[in-house]
Amino acid sequence: MWERLRRFSALERPARGVFLRAAALLPFICLSLRLRGFRKTQAFLQKLLPTAKAPLDSSAAASMPASADLTVRMVRAAVRHGIGHPTCLEESLALWWLLGRQGIASELRIGVRKESEKFEAHAWVERHGVALNEPEALHEHYAAFDAALSSTPGRR
Repeated sequence: MWERLRRFSALERPARGVFLRAAALLPFICLSLRLRGFRKTQAFLQKLLPTAKAPLDSSAAASMPASADLTVRMVRAAVRHGIGHPTCLEESLALWWLLGRQGIASELRIGVRKESEKFEAHAWVERHGVALNEPEALHEHYAAFDAALSSTPGRR
């Protein structure tokens, strides 16, 4: 426990803030999904996003902002060290919303597959067609729905 506290204290202030927001958001999303379902949870989160801003030029849009990379890392840390065991959908909704709050455009994606007569689903977040919260490219084993389930407004 002391080691975790030491590592948290060593983070820069913006990283600590994103981690704490993600750690608080994940249980809320879990509870909301169980009580209200996916669409109502997503609609509620969507209402809390800022309105779209003017898009950046294409050269700036092609690279991922440092704040997006920080957000991805802190959400992953909150999943590993936070309360409970969030699902990929809960993690992806939290990441999608936190990016949207920063004005960083992203898309929530869901894919399905049938593995050994078992139906499986998986969720992830994409930005410019690149999965952000999938370091092992797990999403490539799933057939994604044609359209993103939700896109955040903001800078592309």
